[in-house]
Amino acid sequence: MDKYSEKKMQKAIRLSLQSVAKGGGPFGAVIVKAGKEIASGCNQVTAKNDPTAHAEVTAIRKAARKLKQFDLSGCEIYTSCEPCPMCLAAIYWARIGKIYYANTKADAKAIGFDDSFIYDQLSLPQEKRAVPVVKMMRNEAIKAFERWTDKEDKIKY
Repeated sequence: MDKYSEKKMQKAIRLSLQSVAKGGGPFGAVIVKAGKEIASGCNQVTAKNDPTAHAEVTAIRKAARKLKQFDLSGCEIYTSCEPCPMCLAAIYWARIGKIYYANTKADAKAIGFDDSFIYDQLSLPQEKRAVPVVKMMRNEAIKAFERWTDKEDKIKY
């Protein structure tokens, strides 16, 4: 590992420690593009009463605002822990090109941050999942998809 990557990971780890000191979860993340730090974030789930305010998602939101774009292609993320399913999906949606992580999902599970059930649920058919899924009103909802399809000035993402 090169010194540059070590410094970025050290910052992610420092953010995770600061988060714990402030009463948050032990997670931090830094987003970099072309050798320049774009944004960083720490876990703010309890501070903001927002279950989606994980370190990676917080950093992605800040990076997108700073760059004034939702496509973070060319960026890399340094995160103090292997991303959970939600954060991993957000990283993919943002098109971040590379993930560096320190602690593993097994390490997170060992301290009570266990995402195994989510992975298990995703592999089940909808009717067997713990949270009931009810499909309804597709005929009405499909109109928005049809309008999107016909829209000539849409911004694809």
